[in-house]
Amino acid sequence: MRILENLGALWETLMSILPLTAILVFFQLVVLRKPIDNVKEFVIGFLLSVFGLHFFLKGVSMSLFPLGDSVGANLVVLERKWLIVLVAFIIGYFGTLVEPALKALALEVEEISIGAIPHNVLVHAVAIGFGTGMGIGIYKILNNISYVKIIVPLLLIILVLIFLAPEEFVSIAMDSASATTGPVNIPLNMALAIGLTKIIENIDPLLAGFGIVGLTSTGAVISVLILGILTRI
Repeated sequence: MRILENLGALWETLMSILPLTAILVFFQLVVLRKPIDNVKEFVIGFLLSVFGLHFFLKGVSMSLFPLGDSVGANLVVLERKWLIVLVAFIIGYFGTLVEPALKALALEVEEISIGAIPHNVLVHAVAIGFGTGMGIGIYKILNNISYVKIIVPLLLIILVLIFLAPEEFVSIAMDSASATTGPVNIPLNMALAIGLTKIIENIDPLLAGFGIVGLTSTGAVISVLILGILTRI
């Protein structure tokens, strides 16, 4: 029975990747009339992506998700709110460092900029912004603050920074924010936030437990824009 469940999950992973792969192959072979350079490498890579994604998602659901939920539910043992916010920042920061999509983006930026924007600098800048957004989100939950009071000032800050930052950093900031919302941060942050809302009185997990991912992305945009301004100094 357990084997069938695992095979079913693997099949679902295959079905999630197969349509995109089929469309790209169709365009390459039929529309563009271009061959696939190395068919053997392509097939092996496709199989590795299916098994890799399957085992990654399985591992996250077995480890990070329950652990994040447990940590979120027990964070209140830290009586001081600033300490809880600090823990949230640290978790967000280190979670972002291992986000695979962000690493890919940072390497691409370094290559396109011919080393002017080192990938390590960009990754750490995004991680700081993401962790800050995570801390703000947890602070919002702890104090039951409405999203309007949080997101409006942050958006105003972004608008001001956009005028001050180099244009290339505006584009990078937008993509960096999206790259942080990958398979590591999403389940971890949501588990943490929802776990926290479950044990705080007068807090609706449905209202307060979601939205924190958007705040973390906002923080990432702000930190990259500030990085761009600093490069001018």
